[in-house]
Amino acid sequence: MAVLSEIEEDELDEEPGEVIESAPPQKLGEERQLTSNSPIKKKLLKIGHGWETPNFSDHVTLHYVGTLLDGTKLGSTRDSDSPVTFTLGQGELYAGLDDGIVTMKKGEVALFTLPAVESGSIPQDSNSVVQFEVELVSWITVVDVCKDGRIIKKIMEKGKGNDRPGDLDEVLVKYQVALEAGTVVAETPEGGVEFYVNDGHLLPRLPKVIMTMTRGEKAELIVQPQYAFGEKGREAGSGFRSIPPDSMLYINIELVSFKPVINVTGDFTVIKKIFKEGEGAFTANEGANVTVRYTAMLEDGTVFEKRGIDETQPLKFVTDEEQVITGLDRAVATMKKGERAIISIHPDYAFGNVEVKQDLAIVPPGSKVVYDIEMVDFIKEKAPWELNSNEKIKVAERKKEEGNLLFKSGKYQRAAKKYDKAADFVSRDGSLGDDEEKLAKSLRVSCWLNGAACCLKLNDFPGAIKLCTQVLDVEFHNVKALYRRAQAYIETEDFLLADVDIKKALEVDPQNREVKVLKMKLKQLQADSDKKDAKLYESMFAPKTKVISV
Repeated sequence: MAVLSEIEEDELDEEPGEVIESAPPQKLGEERQLTSNSPIKKKLLKIGHGWETPNFSDHVTLHYVGTLLDGTKLGSTRDSDSPVTFTLGQGELYAGLDDGIVTMKKGEVALFTLPAVESGSIPQDSNSVVQFEVELVSWITVVDVCKDGRIIKKIMEKGKGNDRPGDLDEVLVKYQVALEAGTVVAETPEGGVEFYVNDGHLLPRLPKVIMTMTRGEKAELIVQPQYAFGEKGREAGSGFRSIPPDSMLYINIELVSFKPVINVTGDFTVIKKIFKEGEGAFTANEGANVTVRYTAMLEDGTVFEKRGIDETQPLKFVTDEEQVITGLDRAVATMKKGERAIISIHPDYAFGNVEVKQDLAIVPPGSKVVYDIEMVDFIKEKAPWELNSNEKIKVAERKKEEGNLLFKSGKYQRAAKKYDKAADFVSRDGSLGDDEEKLAKSLRVSCWLNGAACCLKLNDFPGAIKLCTQVLDVEFHNVKALYRRAQAYIETEDFLLADVDIKKALEVDPQNREVKVLKMKLKQLQADSDKKDAKLYESMFAPKTKVISV
């Protein structure tokens, strides 16, 4: 029975439907089945290029020679040296052969052996097979953009990289729009046209198309009337010739380039448009020492400050330390080394509703500001795992003190972040010695308690409960944790749990004045709640008076 149990548990470890592909790459001259259940065999005669293979619905161009086992030819493109082009997945060349073609790379030559299909020249026999020697010359990727067949995209020239525009990005596009007869009805200027994806352009569904494209990609679109101008068509004007009702459109389109646009704050108050991509994968995080150069302007182009431009020195500052305006601080923390961007900042994240005198001009109250900025360099704050035990404790102590100063200044949100980071640096990960762990534990408890105090100020009562509970998990008698958790429970009207914490706190420190005051407050709230409940029950169960009319 024990053995059966073990087997059943092992079987449950496998995810249903999970397939592990363990077959090694096919060797030159090797023949194997396409899959374990497939009747088709493939022999590799010439290795192809790259790693990509076509998909069903793609337009493939290939050479082939089809024969029976006795050498009888079924067809060939070699005689005329003219390859054939067709759509994969429709069985146009031979039934089942498409399943083999989708495994091929560009330039690959393979011999496929597959069951024969009964025809005039091929008798039906359980042992009848045919062979096709296929050379995959090329293919055009075909994409059903909206998954309903109404916009078909043929990729004529692949773009560079894998990045695609998002809905906020600014794109530069060239296109030519023609009717089925070939009449050109719209065309961009030679340099193309620039617009934001989410603003739309030309056709309502064009943004969806553009978000499938990569830089430099060229494609042909076939757009059904429903996604073009429908049964009404379009009158001439705005760069368009007249488009008849129910017209299908044929569009040659190129995504020349795009500038990524980042909604830094999530509420569109700080927007970053990237003009030049930075180096590597890392960005300047919170607490990084950064060096930037910029030109700062008002919306009308009035320059009010320059740094690192025209013989001025670049600006050096530490992010998330309120050394610059909030919008600039937040945006710079998202930048890579060498990145250049335009940052547009709402007054709430800039200088607010006050007039500010800057080096080159005055910033009027309520001004939106724009920074043309480049990240020259940055040094990220070291992570805990990069420090030794002594360094971790010193950083935690420094951050805790920074949090204390922020708390005293009423900056509770930033103080809470400092306490949280400080606790992270001395988390219990087994890297500290006994004496160091005692000091680290004291720091963790202090930071959690201070973080809970921030949560109470910010009305984040679940957050306060969580942090106090963390303290009580390691110091079950901690009066401050019991007191602050009781405060949070009262605010969430969890009077029973608040009462439990208050009683525990008074057991430890019977003379604690703050806890006694909180106990009186709770008693009054419970009395008010009981009265309210009594009135509610009285109204629910009071006998109804029946009015009799005479």
